[in-house]
Amino acid sequence: MANSSAESEKEYGAGSITVLKGLEAVRKRPGMYIGSTSARGLHHLVYEVVDNSIDEAMAGHATRVHVTIHEDNSITVEDDGRGIPVGVHPVEKLPGVEIALTVLHAGGKFEKDAYAVSGGLHGVGVSVVNALSDNLKVWVKQQGKEHYMDFARGTTTTKLKELRSVPAKETGTKVWFKPDATIFQETQRYEWSTLANRLRELSYLNKGIQITLRDERPEEFRDGQPREEVFYARGGLKEMVAFLIGSRKPLHQDVVYLDTSRDGIGIEMAMQYNDSYADNVFSFVNNINTHEGGTHLTGFKSALTSVINKYIEKSSNLNKKDKEIRLSGDDVREGLTAVLSVKVREPQFEGQTKTKLGNSEAEGAVRSVMNELLSQYLDEHPKTANAIIDKAISAARAREAARKARDLTRKKNALDVAALPGKLADCSLSDPALCEIYLVEGDSAGGSAKQGRKRDFQAILPLRGKIINVEKARFDKVLSNEEIRTIITAIGTGIKDEFDLAKTRYHKIIIMTDADVDGAHIRTLLLTFFFRQMPELIDAGYMYIAQPPLYRVAKGKEEYYAYSEKERDGYAERLGGPEGRGNIMIQRYKGLGEMNPEQLWKTTMDPETRTMLRVTMEDAVLADQTFQTLMGDEVEPRRVFIETNARFVSNLDI
Repeated sequence: MANSSAESEKEYGAGSITVLKGLEAVRKRPGMYIGSTSARGLHHLVYEVVDNSIDEAMAGHATRVHVTIHEDNSITVEDDGRGIPVGVHPVEKLPGVEIALTVLHAGGKFEKDAYAVSGGLHGVGVSVVNALSDNLKVWVKQQGKEHYMDFARGTTTTKLKELRSVPAKETGTKVWFKPDATIFQETQRYEWSTLANRLRELSYLNKGIQITLRDERPEEFRDGQPREEVFYARGGLKEMVAFLIGSRKPLHQDVVYLDTSRDGIGIEMAMQYNDSYADNVFSFVNNINTHEGGTHLTGFKSALTSVINKYIEKSSNLNKKDKEIRLSGDDVREGLTAVLSVKVREPQFEGQTKTKLGNSEAEGAVRSVMNELLSQYLDEHPKTANAIIDKAISAARAREAARKARDLTRKKNALDVAALPGKLADCSLSDPALCEIYLVEGDSAGGSAKQGRKRDFQAILPLRGKIINVEKARFDKVLSNEEIRTIITAIGTGIKDEFDLAKTRYHKIIIMTDADVDGAHIRTLLLTFFFRQMPELIDAGYMYIAQPPLYRVAKGKEEYYAYSEKERDGYAERLGGPEGRGNIMIQRYKGLGEMNPEQLWKTTMDPETRTMLRVTMEDAVLADQTFQTLMGDEVEPRRVFIETNARFVSNLDI
């Protein structure tokens, strides 16, 4: 979103950078600034530098961003923006670029005249990247000169100097950095797919900006050349909706699209209905994925329901019975894929992971725009309007059946144990924060888990067979599935509009399945259910996947449990030398039932020794695509997915 003409006339110079000091804490507590020092934090460094380039683009001063992964996993980010200011700051008496890279909270984003809106961490970003990099170099083209500086772990090593003359119209910033291996000890390797997904998302959210990702690592070459992909969306969110719908069948040809501003808030929205039963609504604020929602999403949802109900009331094409139906929010969102992106000058974030917008003015602005422009769109496109209404009315008819099925999941008291004969082995503690439930594949493993558990805080719910694939079923059909009803009742939150996170009976919900193909399928079915029907549990950080060992390596009375082939070989060598000489027994676990209760406790259930993966919503757009591909109706996308990812499989049972 470009600045107003008055703002554009103001000079973007070193004086635009406001200073709030304190960089030394970053290296001591990096997790406070980038979330973690794992792969997630490593990739976050790239996002912070890219966000600066995107801010230039949003202000109307850049059209291209180029990201390169070098052979040594260092990164270069280059743009054609105005360039970080190189003039001397009037207060700090240092070049603006040096302040931006060495002082925390220093950046043009704090100066209202410099940027109308900005993404990222509001001026924290690039200085934090510098602090957490072994080396960082920056080149700035500005005022007919190319300037250069370099740094080591946040400290200036080469003061700003001029390298050469360049054409006056040639401007921009290039940043190269190598993450500090002493900080990022878990991994220093960048994943192509992780960066590509975020850059693709940014291209959709900022239409007309060309973002290029290039990978110079030989193992990622394609046809003997560095891998390269260009992300460019002239249609912005319209193209994102088409990407998200994927292989689903659209119910109307046109993507409904709005792009405007109201009360100083930029509002862009695209939506299209398809033949699925899930709703996929993604919301963003200043390019940040607000997967916890917030005021802007509330305004969108309430306006959508209101507009469609009003359209039905005045429609002359519907029979009297249909015109009397009052659609709920769930009805009008069945089969909807939508993306809402707002640009707010000073966003206020709240919620579990600080990804929920709290600005009250955003709700009114979005509702006003939707009420006005969506109503106009439906009046002008009756064919599209009728397709949407037919879908919503069909959903409303199924709602009554779903309500009856839902009644079966309601509790009579705290929990109607009589409804779960021989299934749920509950724990004795009543504080949800101390309690956990294992959703266990099969009665055999369930029996071992019941015997091996600690009864005071661990509950066991064995699941028989494979649950329904919620990707292919309507809500009423989902709730008619016995295993699904059992899960909902045991967890205690209710579902859909009755969902109440405060009623969760366990703060750890752990999926525990066999380490084979069937186990992976059941795990995916369960994850699909929670992702589509109870995403609040994932947002709250309550969902986990148990990691049972793949191998037992033993010799005499010594035994070790290995969670990978590398670990297995290491233990074998420890017990008997290279590839395991002597009487070494290596057992491959394919099923949880192959372990006795003591082994299951020791390897998979003991909080002191177990390994678990927490399920997060951080990559919600990618997750939606993956679930659609793996669990949807179309075979071809699934075949392509398998062929593309086959080389990453480490354990395959044939």
